Amino acid sequence: MTHEQVTFAYVGAFVDELARAGVRHVVFAPGSRSTPLAVMLARHPDIRLWAHLDERSAAFFALGMAKARQEPVAVVCSSGTAAANFLPAAIEARYARVPLLLLTADRPHELRDVGAPQAIDQIHLFGRAVKWFVDAALPEATPGLLRYARMLAARAAATALADPAGPVHLNFPFREPLMPLPPEGYTPDDGLAEAAPGPIAVSRAPRVPDPAAVRALAAELVAARRGLIVCGPQTDPALGPAVVRLARALGFPVLADPLSHVRCGPHVDDVVLDSYDAFLRDAVLVERLAPDLVLRFGAMPTSKPVLLYLQRHPAARHIVVDGGDGWEDPALLAARVVHAAPTHLCAALCAELARDSVAPPLSQSWERGPGGEGPRSPWLTTWQAVDRVTRTAIADRLARLDELFEGKVFAELAALLPEGSTLFAGNSMPVRDLDTFFPRSRRAIRFLANRGANGIDGVISSALGAVATGEGPLVLAIGDISFYHDMNGLLAARLHQLSATIVLLNNDGGGIFSFLPQAAYPEHFETLFGTPHGLDFRPVADLYGAAYTRVATWDAFREAVAQGVAAPGLHIVEVPTDRARNVTLHREMWRAVSAALASEVSTWP
Repeated sequence: MTHEQVTFAYVGAFVDELARAGVRHVVFAPGSRSTPLAVMLARHPDIRLWAHLDERSAAFFALGMAKARQEPVAVVCSSGTAAANFLPAAIEARYARVPLLLLTADRPHELRDVGAPQAIDQIHLFGRAVKWFVDAALPEATPGLLRYARMLAARAAATALADPAGPVHLNFPFREPLMPLPPEGYTPDDGLAEAAPGPIAVSRAPRVPDPAAVRALAAELVAARRGLIVCGPQTDPALGPAVVRLARALGFPVLADPLSHVRCGPHVDDVVLDSYDAFLRDAVLVERLAPDLVLRFGAMPTSKPVLLYLQRHPAARHIVVDGGDGWEDPALLAARVVHAAPTHLCAALCAELARDSVAPPLSQSWERGPGGEGPRSPWLTTWQAVDRVTRTAIADRLARLDELFEGKVFAELAALLPEGSTLFAGNSMPVRDLDTFFPRSRRAIRFLANRGANGIDGVISSALGAVATGEGPLVLAIGDISFYHDMNGLLAARLHQLSATIVLLNNDGGGIFSFLPQAAYPEHFETLFGTPHGLDFRPVADLYGAAYTRVATWDAFREAVAQGVAAPGLHIVEVPTDRARNVTLHREMWRAVSAALASEVSTWP
């Protein structure tokens, strides 16, 4: 066989097994050294290729797609600094638990560290950000190496998916000539000329909780008089119904971060609370609502008031549930870490609680809810009353606010987004305002964000990747600095005819810093933190063929978003705000909430 035919067989075996392992989407940035991978991926009938001209955008696009689909997605690039541009997405995938396959081409071993062009040290390029790294063998067409190529593909996909999910890096050295060529007379129906057995099956199963551990945990939960469930960012959409059933059975309130997949959907009822970020700023309530047990699912919630509240009550028994081998306890409060699939654990606990031998103690004064759906207690009804008063106070304040306010954007989106929409939130202020101002709903709204490393880079690309395969309307709410960071990502919408509405919150700088202590030192604040840029984003929309609207009123905002959601193509809706005024309006909101709570608190049990 010629060198080109050997490459065809070896890389073809890898790609074929990649498809067998369930990889259906591969993002690539063009390059020469990656020719064998790109060509063989393009030839495979079960794999769709997505082209990107910028490697960093390509990697984040793949990350967004993998995050939304909850399946491995690969991204391919050439050698050299092209591969280095994958690092930010690799880090996000590592901490957000996203199954991302990083396939980098490389120079062969004899051209490394000898001054060859476009050759850098790619061995363990992403360090501990990846779950598994392999510097693959050079192509050979022997039965052993063809089987090795298949093993790489099967194991890479399985490792990326294994709990906790995360990125895998395979580095492929290739010698020239790079173009893979089939043997003479080959047709696609021939398959690969190898005596290899069938696909490599890798079985995956959720970590089912031990029955004895379930019984012990159920008894512990039932014994709690002031129990609380906290749901932070996580990826399983089935957790919502499961955790609500558990909360009903226990009579525990649920603090539901939007990124938990618990705040919105048909499962939602009044045990799901949504305004905790506002009312847990009230020092009186933080003391009054002292828990004796906290059951937490997912990562730590976005809300800083929640973190401070939990830290204020370290005496409570904190139980953290993690479906993998992770340890998501940045507050260092956990008395118990349960490594079990959260949805399965909720179901097992509900079954155990239904047994006659497990019942709440009489001291808890349980009563059935109005529909007979589960127990109620003064503890639960107090949380519900606080949440109801807070949400009403926020809604009343927003209704009287005519000027553009970043927080109100998310209350408006809650009314505008149709069933099945995806709302992707940028980091810094947008994801925090989403948490505070987007109320719970029985409509199925999917929330996504890059909350692994909480970076502001790659957000546009991630959002477009999340809906690239047609998962309903997309609205991305993003700040101006983050938008600037990933303007290259806008090209994907035009290249792949994607539809999206981008709500650009433009306060001419880093708005979140105005809430931090640094703002009290104005001498160097604007230069070091505020970072005003003075950019006009309309030409950017023109460059990428996007419809652009800069709004000045809420009526104009509603009309622009509604048109964007309903029409195909890329739409940018710019909402200009003032950073200093934005801080003032937020603080006025917290004062209005505290005032409303103070007038009601004496009436609660």
